[in-house]
Amino acid sequence: MSGKEPLLGTLKVCIRSLQEGSSPCTDTSPHIHPFCEILEMILRKGIKQPVLGFKRRDYWHWIEQLPHQVTHRSMTRLSIMIEKTNSCEKVLRVQGRGRYFLRQALNGKLLAVTIQQLVRSPRLLEWYDPVTSILGNEDFLEPFLSMMLVVTEMSFSLDEQNSSFLDESWQLPVCLTYETVPCRELGMVLRYLDGRIFIIDLLPQSQAEVDEVVLVGDVIDEINGFSLRNACNGQAGTVLQKLKGKPLSFQIIRWKWHDGGLYKPLLPYLKVIQEQIPNFQLQHKHGHKEENVGRILQGGRLLYNLRYLGQVNVGKHGGKEVLDHGIPMVLDKHLPPQVLFHYSYTDISCVGRRLDSNNLFAFCIVASPETPEHSSFDCLVFQSNSEEESEEIVRRIAVGFKHTEWFV
Repeated sequence: MSGKEPLLGTLKVCIRSLQEGSSPCTDTSPHIHPFCEILEMILRKGIKQPVLGFKRRDYWHWIEQLPHQVTHRSMTRLSIMIEKTNSCEKVLRVQGRGRYFLRQALNGKLLAVTIQQLVRSPRLLEWYDPVTSILGNEDFLEPFLSMMLVVTEMSFSLDEQNSSFLDESWQLPVCLTYETVPCRELGMVLRYLDGRIFIIDLLPQSQAEVDEVVLVGDVIDEINGFSLRNACNGQAGTVLQKLKGKPLSFQIIRWKWHDGGLYKPLLPYLKVIQEQIPNFQLQHKHGHKEENVGRILQGGRLLYNLRYLGQVNVGKHGGKEVLDHGIPMVLDKHLPPQVLFHYSYTDISCVGRRLDSNNLFAFCIVASPETPEHSSFDCLVFQSNSEEESEEIVRRIAVGFKHTEWFV
């Protein structure tokens, strides 16, 4: 009889902790990290290494061979998952690919199926030493598979996009999306280091500084779906050039972790940057946040509580001079207020106020954007809570115009 295996006992405790937490289990669960670490230790324990040692074996090596060894009907979804792992641009090493696969398997409830397929493939199962391993020992394999079946019944919702640091760590960074208008200069100063793109400075009054989303020390992970993991020098600029004139969506890796401290896998990179740039400092908060105390924020942007007064068609011309007669035309209608629309900078042709109604402001938009060459303009009128707020809104929209790049 085999003795007790401590790793199985620890795994059982981790599973129980996950079950007691909220469902579905997400990356914010304090128990997902230790569970994955123990699971990986079990999958690695007792793997026989080649005699010559040219290529060190890891659990991912037998997982990616499963489609060639097993023809069971349950292999279809598993094969798709393996193919997705091999094509993932954000993981470069065997360790990262194995971890990326395990996270997919948890989301897709295929962890137990993966182990069952290994059991059906004697040639791959022989990779495990029957004495020192868990998967190669029948007495340990059975309870391990039973626990994997329990895990299969649980719900997981792990962020598969957040995978750029799986090569280094099971601890994942805080990720966020930064969306901004098309512009000539974002104002982010970048430094390329070992395939990663660090933001080392933000230019004063630039679009990136005004938006108050990214911080100095953050990493650019994606731009509009283009992965920048393992990026070469200048690659971000090349991608941005291809996206010229289009709204931009950045996937950003925050240098801060959930506890407010440094995300530890970034430490070696930041030490090198500090050596190369002695005056480099991590940015802890945005410079203008103190102005927004007590203000409503959504996605890092200010929200204003306005009363929408209505809109009126002002003809074929959308310049600021039409606001003088567009505003009184709306006021004469006395329309009930409703939340009806959302417009970006590229939809707005002008913005301004009348001198005799300083708490009112208006902007013009194309009435039929699908056929702009035949369209007229609509003038939309709003009432703010004060003259100061109205002035601030007009000024902020004007700043957006300044940073927005237009293409005809």
